Amino acid sequence: MKHSVFVWSFLILSLVLGTGLVLRDSLRHYASTPTGSNTDEILFTVQQGEGFRTVAERMEKEGLISDSFYLRILARLQKKDTRIHTGEYPMSPALSPQAMLDMMVSGRVKRYRVTLPEGLRITEIARRVAETGLVDEKDFLMAATDKGLTQKLGIPADSLEGYLYPNTYFFTANDNAETMIRTMVQHFNRIITPEKKERAKALNMSMHEVITLASIIEKETGTPAERTLVSSVFHNRLKKGMRLQTDPTVIYGIPDFNGRITRTHLRTPTPYNTYHIHGLPPGPIASPGRASIEAALWPVESAYIFFVSRNDGTHHFSTNLTEHNRAVQKYQRGNRRSGQ
Repeated sequence: MKHSVFVWSFLILSLVLGTGLVLRDSLRHYASTPTGSNTDEILFTVQQGEGFRTVAERMEKEGLISDSFYLRILARLQKKDTRIHTGEYPMSPALSPQAMLDMMVSGRVKRYRVTLPEGLRITEIARRVAETGLVDEKDFLMAATDKGLTQKLGIPADSLEGYLYPNTYFFTANDNAETMIRTMVQHFNRIITPEKKERAKALNMSMHEVITLASIIEKETGTPAERTLVSSVFHNRLKKGMRLQTDPTVIYGIPDFNGRITRTHLRTPTPYNTYHIHGLPPGPIASPGRASIEAALWPVESAYIFFVSRNDGTHHFSTNLTEHNRAVQKYQRGNRRSGQ
């Protein structure tokens, strides 16, 4: 009798152990084996507050995994079923279930690339960011011109024009307009070093005035090597009390500008029309890059007070009006270009 009980106990234990080993091997094979070979990306979204069972069942329904039950067991054994993050994940049937599970646990969500070159206006930045589909263009523009947010970020202006730093950014579906804007302003703040602040004081300029001037330099300069020369012209004109007379500022003040500046535009007074106002306009007209900011702070020493485009990306610089008028006749021949 005792021998019989021992035999049955041994058989049951062997069955349990055998089943466990089979399950273990099955889970290992399942975890490391992709459902298919299709590498086409499926953007899978884990919703806020969604349980792992629902997530696994949706993954099976979308063809990412072959068996949601096995994924749940795998996640439970690894204590990962309560550790997944919300967000969008770039997955495909060619990924193993283990790889997809680890992706959700580590929060490796899809990142959207946004490249902002130097010289973009705030409206153009809003349009570029909206092209990702993450935020609405109007919502972004509303946040970027929110005086309350501007004050929170320590920017001495009514909008963030000029302060959304040109760079390449990567955002996720969890990022809203304010998050994106804060990221851009943080990059701007890293560029404005103590040395630059001290230099602005030495020039008797506020940093807002520096960024305003830098934005004009950015819009006027097609050739990087000319930035400090263009800057010297504007600094010289400011010192002499001359109007800046630069077309990009005029254009900025024109609603719905159609791409062609006219004499009527130049004669129409606006806060940004530097053919009418003395000194700098009230704020930046675009987002300047580091080089233009540094050019505004450290202009080359020169006697130039005029420049005109040669229509090849470079400019002719002059020290007096007579020379400048000759250059205008030579290079423009009636075709207006900014930068007097």
